[in-house]
Amino acid sequence: MKKTKKLLTTLLAAALMVSLVVGCDSKPADEQSSEDDAAPKKNDMKDIKIGVSMYTLAGPYFAAQIKAIRRKAKKLGIKLVYTEAQNDMVRQLADVEDLLSQGIDLLILNPKDPQGLMPATKAATEAGVPVIIMDSSIDPSADFITTVQANNRANAELVGEWIARKIKGKSIKMALISGVQGNPVGKERRQGVFCGIIEQQLRSAGSAGFEIVAQRWGDWNSEGGLKAMEDILVAHPDINVLLTEDDPMALGAREAIKEAGKENDILIVGASGGQKEALELIKAGQYGATAINNPTLIAETALEIGLKVLAGETKFPKVLYTPTVCITRENVDRYYDPNADF
Repeated sequence: MKKTKKLLTTLLAAALMVSLVVGCDSKPADEQSSEDDAAPKKNDMKDIKIGVSMYTLAGPYFAAQIKAIRRKAKKLGIKLVYTEAQNDMVRQLADVEDLLSQGIDLLILNPKDPQGLMPATKAATEAGVPVIIMDSSIDPSADFITTVQANNRANAELVGEWIARKIKGKSIKMALISGVQGNPVGKERRQGVFCGIIEQQLRSAGSAGFEIVAQRWGDWNSEGGLKAMEDILVAHPDINVLLTEDDPMALGAREAIKEAGKENDILIVGASGGQKEALELIKAGQYGATAINNPTLIAETALEIGLKVLAGETKFPKVLYTPTVCITRENVDRYYDPNADF
């Protein structure tokens, strides 16, 4: 059994300031759990132990997430343990079991699979450990307090609108590099871009349409993007738009595009990211646009919300979104940070 104490109000007031955009389809506060279901309270930060389960740390985005949350926990004096499942769902289930056996007070979960990780949330709840979902999505019927993530669909729609404006009057022959099959975040991103293109074309011309000539899978990293783009260029050398579902894949694909001498022929666009290397290329006019998806903000927000839960707060929507932005050459200076982790 966990010790039940009262958290110092002044300590949390200083530590838990957060600015959030709430998703439109989130549940109202009155549908959340009651005070009787509140998580155990702690009387000091040093008494709190947080467990973080990452399905992968491959790639700079995920590495930045864990770096940010560890830094935040250290600053607050909180004990934090984390695991990486190396993109293996079964291993992630075992990781959560191990974290629970260590007596954690809160589980922050970045799930590999929306259905496959549901048992992990149930096990945590049965152990009296509240669950915050971070970044990736999980099935709404899972046991969790809230999901903290970028608004992938809304971000991607802005990117799609930008593509339609940029290619106005020309046919779009697009190649698509997606993350991994079955991933709900990738699906939201590509569908958002498609929707944005169609809506902008309808607004500006009264008709709409574009062609997707190829889709490949890049595993969310630059190496996967490079290989996927090499394959695409062999089969479809006449594409004029490359859409990737994150910046790392786009940066890898760009190397293949440069090798083929097609830098001036293909517009490179990311459906999500904000990676500083991508923003540098946007500034230089060598990368079209991307949508903001700040791993530091997402990770810190997930921790802050978790601490509020441990303090006894119970009224949260099921999804908390970070701000929505399409980054282009016109606004990139507002978001570029050369010292960013990502």
